[in-house]
Amino acid sequence: MEHRISFKVYYEDTDSLGVVYHANYLKYLERARTERLDASGKPIRHWNQEGFNFAVYKLEVTFLKPARLGDVCEVVTTPQGGSEYRQTLKQVILPPGRGHHRSRRAPGVSRREDAAAEFPPGV
Repeated sequence: MEHRISFKVYYEDTDSLGVVYHANYLKYLERARTERLDASGKPIRHWNQEGFNFAVYKLEVTFLKPARLGDVCEVVTTPQGGSEYRQTLKQVILPPGRGHHRSRRAPGVSRREDAAAEFPPGV
């Protein structure tokens, strides 16, 4: 199920050229991943209290065009399959009217014992 969330680019997000500093895109992607989990009906803190931890196993990012100061962008997150222990998410950041950034991430699940765990139902 596709999930969408919007965010505004603030001065603190940009470099000296007024574009989003590359590492800050990861913050937007992580916020979108957290909001997607929350939208599933159970906030991430509840998953954590039950012993489930969602860690990023792999991340690939392609930067196409920058988001700029004041832009309101949208992160679109779509599950792309995976396994019992990992889920691949396709995330696209859409700046208004200017291309986008793509990422694929494979979050894994672990229990508090740091061992791999199956993804809980409903995630």
